[in-house]
Amino acid sequence: MSEAPPVPEAGSRQDAPRPEREEPGGSMTLLEHLAELRSAVVSSVVVALLAACACWFFSDRLLNVLVRPLAGTGNRAYFHSPFEAFVTRIKIACVCGLFLVLPYMLYRLYAFIVPGLYRRERKVVTPLLVGSVVMFYLGVGFSFLILVPQVVRIMLSFGTENVQPLIGIGPYFSFVAQLCLAFGLVFELPLVVIVLSLLRLLDPRLLLRTWRFAIVIIAVASAALTPGPDAISFAFMFIPLTLLYLSSVFLSVALTRRRRLPARRDGD
Repeated sequence: MSEAPPVPEAGSRQDAPRPEREEPGGSMTLLEHLAELRSAVVSSVVVALLAACACWFFSDRLLNVLVRPLAGTGNRAYFHSPFEAFVTRIKIACVCGLFLVLPYMLYRLYAFIVPGLYRRERKVVTPLLVGSVVMFYLGVGFSFLILVPQVVRIMLSFGTENVQPLIGIGPYFSFVAQLCLAFGLVFELPLVVIVLSLLRLLDPRLLLRTWRFAIVIIAVASAALTPGPDAISFAFMFIPLTLLYLSSVFLSVALTRRRRLPARRDGD
C-alpha cells in the first residue's frame, strides 16, 4: 500500500504565493481583431471626412491665412486655370480636417493595440503617443508661423524690376504643406532617440562622442535646405535642428542612467 504524499508545512516554499505574470489587457479571436480594426478605420475615415466638410465652409478664410506670408511681402497668389482655386480649397479643407482629427485617429489606433500590451508597456507607449502628437503640432506651428514667412521673403528677394513673381496658389500650397510636414516630422527626433534608447538600440555615449560630426552634418543640411545665402534663414534652420539633437542626447543620457541605477543597486 503506497504512502500518501507528505503535506507541506505552513510557511514552506510551496505555500508561498507565486508572482502573477503581467498579461495583456484581454484576449480576442482573429475575427474580433479584424472587426475592431475595421471599426477603428471606418470611424477615423468618417471623422476625417466630417472634419474636412466642416473646414470647407471656412476654406476661404483658411486660404487667406495660407497666403498671409505672401501678403506681408506685398505680393498675391493667382490661379491659372478655372479649377485651380477650387481644387486648392478642397485640398486645404482636407489637410486642415486631417490636422484637427489626428489626435482622435491616433487614439483609435492606440485603443486597438493597447489590449495586446503589458501594463509596463502601456506606461511607456501612452506618454510617447501624447508626446509625439504635441511635438508634431509644435513642428508644424514653428514652420508655418516662423519659417515660412522668412523663406518666402528670401525667395521673393531674388526678383528684379523686370522679373516679378506670379505665384500660383496650387504650387504655393504644396510648398507650404510639404515644409510644415517636414518640420512636424523633424520635431519627432527626440522621441525617436528616446524609443531607441529604451530599446537599447542606441548608446547615448556614442551620441556624446560624435556630437561634433552631428553639428557639422546639421550645418551642411541647413545650408542645403536654405533657399538662399541669407544668414537669417540659415539660423532658422540650423538652430532648431541643433537644439532638437542636443535635447535628444540629454534625454537619452538621463533615461540610460535612470535605467542603470536599479541594476547597480541589485548588484551591490
